[in-house]
Amino acid sequence: MSPVVVIGAGLGGLAAAVRLAAAGREVTLVEALETPGGCCGTANLGEYRFDTGPSVLTMPDVLADVFAAAGEDMERLLPLRRLDPYYRLRYHDGSHLDIVPGEEAMTERVRELCGAAEADRYRRFRVRLGELFAAEWPSFIDRDMTRLRGLAQPGVLARLAALGGFRRLDRLVEAHLTDPRLIKAHTFQALYVGLSPRQALGIYAVIAHMDTVGGVFFPEHGGMHAIPLALAAVAEKAGARIRYGTRAVKVEADSSGVRAVRLDTGERLAARHVVVACDLPRAHAGLLPAGAGDWRLRRPRHSPSCLVLHFGLDRKLSGQAHHTLHFGRQWASTFSALSAGRPQPDPSLLVTYPESDAAAAPRGHATLTVLEPTANLDGRNDWHRLTPQLEDRLLGRLADLGYGDLADAPRLTFDPLTWARRGHSAGTPFALDHRFSQTAWFRPAGRARRVPGLHFAGMHTAPGVGVPPVLISGRLAAQRILETPR
Repeated sequence: MSPVVVIGAGLGGLAAAVRLAAAGREVTLVEALETPGGCCGTANLGEYRFDTGPSVLTMPDVLADVFAAAGEDMERLLPLRRLDPYYRLRYHDGSHLDIVPGEEAMTERVRELCGAAEADRYRRFRVRLGELFAAEWPSFIDRDMTRLRGLAQPGVLARLAALGGFRRLDRLVEAHLTDPRLIKAHTFQALYVGLSPRQALGIYAVIAHMDTVGGVFFPEHGGMHAIPLALAAVAEKAGARIRYGTRAVKVEADSSGVRAVRLDTGERLAARHVVVACDLPRAHAGLLPAGAGDWRLRRPRHSPSCLVLHFGLDRKLSGQAHHTLHFGRQWASTFSALSAGRPQPDPSLLVTYPESDAAAAPRGHATLTVLEPTANLDGRNDWHRLTPQLEDRLLGRLADLGYGDLADAPRLTFDPLTWARRGHSAGTPFALDHRFSQTAWFRPAGRARRVPGLHFAGMHTAPGVGVPPVLISGRLAAQRILETPR
C-alpha cells in the first residue's frame, strides 16, 4: 500500500482522505491553516463566530456517503435539519415567495403569488427539472470526466437536448414559466456557476432542482464549519494523519511519476500518489512538477467574486428566514456589469441569518451575513477605493430593506482582495466559471496525464463548484488511486 499525501483540508481533500484512509491506505493530509475547511471556513470577531464559506447545503446524501465510506453514521456525528423555507425570495415590488418543502405546498405558494395558470405551469416545470436531474446527475455530475470518452454518451446527450439542456437557461425556463418573479426564482442559480442566465446552459437548471426541490439543509450545531470539523475527525479516526499549519511547497516527480512532497518545514514526505485539493491555478505556479500542465488552464475564465459583510447583531430579527434573497429592480444589466468586470449597479443580495446556530453569538444576539456578487480581480478596479464605496452603498440598501442602521455594528468585510489573500485566484472564492468550455471533460482534469500518481480535487476540477460537486471530486480522486496498482 503506497503512501498518499493530500494537499489541502477543504471538503474535497477531506473527502479523499476519509475514503483512502478507510480503505487502508497510509494517508497524510497537509493543511497550511490551523483548522480544516478551506473555503468552508470560519472567522471570529469578539464573541461572534461566522461561516466564511458556503451557506447553502444541498444533496445531503452525498455528504452522508463520505461518512458511510468510513463506517460512520452522519446523523449521529453531524445531524442536519431541513430549512423551511429553503429561501425567502423578496422582489422589488414588495411581493415575496417562500420556497418550501413538498410539491403541493410549493405549488400552493406559487398559486397565491402568480395565479392558478402559472401554478399549473410550475407543476409541469417541476417535473421537467426532475427529468433533467435524472439524466444529468449519473452521467455528468457523479461521474469521472478525466477521459474524453466520459463525455461521449450519445443517448444521454440526445435526452438532455430533448429536455432543453443545451438551450440557454433563461430561454429554457421562459419556455415553461411566464411570471418574471418565478423565472427569477429558477434562474438566479446561474450565479452559482459564475454565469448569467443568458450565458448558462439549461443543464444548470439542475441546481434549481437541487435547492428548490431537493431542499436546503444546515447542521444542527456549529454552523457550516461543523462539516469539515466532522470530516476531519472521521479521517483521523480512520487512520489519516493531518498536519495543520504546514504548507506543501513542491510535489516531486520523476519519469515513473510522483515521488514525494516537500514541506515548508524542510521535511520530505515520500508518496506514490498525491491529491492536490487547493487552488489549482496557484498550484500550477510553483507547487506542481514539470509535466503537470493542463491545456485547459491556459486561458482560465474565473467566476465573478463577491463582497461579503458579516455582522454581529445585538438583537434577534423577528420572522427572518435563514436565507433571504432580495432581488434588485434591475436584472439583465446587473449581469452585463459582471461580464464586463464591473460591480453591479443594482445587485441582488443574499442575506443569511443562522439563528439556529445558537453558539455563534451571545445570548439575545445574532449574526447576519450579506453577500453581494461583484467583479473579480481580472477587471481594472481599484478595490482599495471601491470596497468602502460598495460597503456604504450596501449599508444603505440594508437600512432601506428594514435591517436597520448597521454602520456601527461589529463587522468583518471580505472583498476580492481578501479572497486573494486567502489563496483564491483572481480574488474569487467561486473558482472557474462553468461556461461550456470549462464544463465536464473541458474542465481541468482530475489527474495529470503525464505525471502518474498526481490527482486533483476541489472546485477547479470536475464536477465543479458547490458542496456536493467538491465532495464528489474527492471521491473520484480516491477511486482512481484505489484502482491503480502503484
